[in-house]
Amino acid sequence: MKKSGSQSSKSPSRLIDARIKELGDWRGELLGRLRALIKEADPDVVEEWKWRGVPVWSHDGIICTGETYKSVVKMTFAKGAALKDPSRLFNSSLEGNTRRAIDFPEGAKINEKALKTLVRAAVALNKSKA
Repeated sequence: MKKSGSQSSKSPSRLIDARIKELGDWRGELLGRLRALIKEADPDVVEEWKWRGVPVWSHDGIICTGETYKSVVKMTFAKGAALKDPSRLFNSSLEGNTRRAIDFPEGAKINEKALKTLVRAAVALNKSKA
């Protein structure tokens, strides 16, 4: 029996669209805005859907993920510890040797310029290791 509309048959971009719509609140709006900023920073970004429902953005390796929780939308940068963060965007997962994250609670203001700079730095790091 064929399952129409199963997650395995949808593209990652459509699954991310569905997640944003499914949230239907500030988290969906914020995830959509973060996604747009990532795409502005890197038009060649590849969208993926991993780990049973986590949006992932990659370019020569994972740039970051977009996880949604009850009280925050979390952007986890796979190699965040290796990135310069002069604007001090990273505010979560600071103790690790590899990843760094940004937690955005409801109503948080996004420093769009600094976030795009961070995404571009993550892409450059991935390219340098590719």
